Parts: sequence; structure tokens; C-alpha cells
Amino acid sequence: MGKIVQAIPNFSEGRDKEIIEKIVDSVRNIEGVKLVDYSSDESHNRSVVTLLGNPDSMVEALTNLAKATTEYIDMTKHKGAHPRMGALDVCPLVPVKDITMDETVTYAKKVAENIGALGIPVYLYENAATSEMRKNLASVRKGQYEGFFDKIKEEEWKPDFGPETMNEKSGATAVSAREHLIAFNVNLGTNNLEIADRIAKKVRHIGGGLRFVKAMGVLLEDRDIAQVSMNLVNYKKSSIYSVVEMIKFEAKRYGVNVIGTEVIGLVPMDALIQSAEYYLQIEDFNPNQVLEYRLLEG
Repeated sequence: MGKIVQAIPNFSEGRDKEIIEKIVDSVRNIEGVKLVDYSSDESHNRSVVTLLGNPDSMVEALTNLAKATTEYIDMTKHKGAHPRMGALDVCPLVPVKDITMDETVTYAKKVAENIGALGIPVYLYENAATSEMRKNLASVRKGQYEGFFDKIKEEEWKPDFGPETMNEKSGATAVSAREHLIAFNVNLGTNNLEIADRIAKKVRHIGGGLRFVKAMGVLLEDRDIAQVSMNLVNYKKSSIYSVVEMIKFEAKRYGVNVIGTEVIGLVPMDALIQSAEYYLQIEDFNPNQVLEYRLLEG
């Protein structure tokens, strides 16, 4: 099969189904790339696409996707609960098979260069970052689309690729090479955003919480509930069940219950098996006891 990378581009449209389909169509028929999954969230006004393929074809696919977002998304009109800085907001690449992280960084830079050539400022983050202050996506995206018109003028925030002025229609894009990340949300039985914010601060690493968790409070207006929206950047060390239990614990002080959870995009089976082991209290469990594991072996 050769080298395989995963790409998880996030673009700033989650409400207009016709536009979402047109953007996703841009990657449907790229030889060497498989469209594995895509999902949209109206409250976040955001869509997440998951692609698998060989790295050269992936560069082509992501360049096509960037072109489509410049055509169909106008950031001057965008509103949504999720932080964002551009039409193609983030574009991470993840090494999957027979490819190193350093090689993945090289391909991420190729993607960034192509997006920059479209007239979009591009910032590299995580393993592809060109400075320590740009490694954390939250630091790069701070200020969001509206704040970037001034931020981009600061010497330390000149783009890595593309123009040094903000693209009014398409905004800016962040590109990275990183390890596998789980986008995981916990929904609360309240519409009080302040409670979700307080819980998020306790759970995330920067607030003294779990080491590999990034979290923020979000209001889902269509459901009238608050949510703790998270990225688990190392599920082996900060597990899904640890996050859920900590949020339940913190929510009790406000008299609030957890009413549901969401997985956005794909999730490793091992991450779910961890949670099954914990909640079912299975002793000496072996993943080979999962039927699908045995089928894959055959």
C-alpha cells in the first residue's frame, strides 16, 4: 500500500448542505485518496472531513479543498460557536503507515505553500511549527477571524506562507503535522455557558486539568444546551473515560448532569475499548476478543 497519511481539514460551513456537498465534492474523485468521513455541526457552523491516502495525492486533494472553500465560503458573513480564523480553518496531517513525522511535516509544508499561493495567509502549528509560540493551535488562532486583521501586522505573527495581509473573504488557514487527535464533546443539562466555561477550565491542561486535553465551553443554540468541547491530543495518556468522569465530578457542584457525548470524525478503536474496560470493569481484557479485530486478521 505504500505510505499513508490521514488529513482532517475543518472548514467554516456547517449549515448550508448544498455548499457543504460542493466543497466535499472537490476531494471525492482524487486518485490515491479516500474520503472516509465528513460531518457538520450547525451550532459550530463547521464541517470536519477525514481523508486517507498517499501523501502526494493528499497534497492535491487538500489544495482542491482549499480552492473550493475560497469559492463557496465568505468569512465576512460567518457566525458560529467554534473558534475560527478562516474558510479552511485548520488542515492537520497525521502519519498512518510507513511514513515518519518528519516526512509528514514536509508534506504539510507543501500543502501550506499551495494554500498560500491562493492568496491566503497560512500558519504552521504543532510538529510543523516554525517557532515555539506557534505550536499550540489556540495561540495561533487567538483573536479569531475578526482579530487577525490587526494580529497579522505584528512582526511575530507574519504568516509562514501566503500574503502578509488578511484575506477578507477567506481569512487565514492553519496547517500542521501531528499525532492522532480525538475531537470529543460532552453535553450538559443546562444552557448556562458560564458553567461550561468553568468546567472546561478545570478539565484542560492549561487550567491544571488533564495533561493532554484542550477544552472550551460552547453554547449549542439549536439545542439550547451548553457543551464542553474538547480535543484529546493523546488519548492513551488522557483517556475519554477520564474526561467524562472529571466533567461529571465538576458538574455536580453546579447541580448539572451530563446528558450526552459526541465524537466528531473518526476515533481509534483502542480509545473506545479503554472506556468499555473501565465502565464494564472487564478484567484481563484482550483486544483480540473483539470480533472485528479477528476478522481484520483474516
